[in-house]
Amino acid sequence: MASATTSVAAVLTGLSGSDFLSSADTTAQQTAALLQLATQLKRGERRIDLGNRVLGLIFSKASTRTRVSFQVAMARLGGQTVDLNPQLTQLGRGEPLEDTARVLSRFCDVLAIRTFAQQELADYAHWASIPVINALTDLEHPCQALADFLTMQEAFGDLQGQTLAYVGDGNNVAHSLMLCGALLGVNVRIGCPEGFEPLPGVVDQARALSVGGAQISVITDPVEAVRGAQALYTDVWASMGQEQEQAERERAFQGFCLNEDLLAKADSRAIVLHCLPAHRGEEISAGVMEGPSSRIFDQAENRLHAQQALLAALLGGL
Repeated sequence: MASATTSVAAVLTGLSGSDFLSSADTTAQQTAALLQLATQLKRGERRIDLGNRVLGLIFSKASTRTRVSFQVAMARLGGQTVDLNPQLTQLGRGEPLEDTARVLSRFCDVLAIRTFAQQELADYAHWASIPVINALTDLEHPCQALADFLTMQEAFGDLQGQTLAYVGDGNNVAHSLMLCGALLGVNVRIGCPEGFEPLPGVVDQARALSVGGAQISVITDPVEAVRGAQALYTDVWASMGQEQEQAERERAFQGFCLNEDLLAKADSRAIVLHCLPAHRGEEISAGVMEGPSSRIFDQAENRLHAQQALLAALLGGL
């Protein structure tokens, strides 16, 4: 155990003091080490005390799992969390972002930001002198991807050569799954209707990062996307800020519901994942969500363990 702990710490040392704005901000080795550390923390094989460090949360979007998992993760590391709701701080009254970032750097040790534009996140990282974490933007959801592949690793062990099939909108979750999966050697198939594909630049980036011959593909046929896959994944069809498109998206995504028929086309051992919140009967059937293949609530719990590992690495607590 001592050698494994030393190995993980050695790999993750390079992340100390850095930002985590994208799944591509860690190397393949660092990504695997974060999952290993998360597993050690989850099993109680490792305990880390950061000595009363402070995490600031700036959340412009609603949140349950991300907010609570970050707060509990920081508490388990011996730290504290300050909720910096923009509506209750000077941010909501127009204080410049660059002023806020520099002031908070004097009070906090790390910031987790959940917002719309990736550029806003990048601006915080530019002006802050402390690590900044992407807690969700319209472009990526990298902390979610860490928890997703931790869940898949728990089910299958070695991730290299496994296949994850995502059916639904080529959104921020799809982007981070491709990038993180590529670094871990996982084949990632994005099954989506025409017009709802992930950004071509992100697809190209994921392919360039691919380890061990992992294939990154975009497929418009949901049956072909899930065929033989070890993990099936979906997300809501209309994300936050897209509610006005709900009816249009329901029509476009006909046939993309993760139901019993699609599950039957996957590997017989396949697990089912969803980043939540879920709309039963829309992007996922109630039977599949509550069925024996579902690992959705294990996946939700793993947000805590993955983010605890990430915070420890960024704050140099290993």
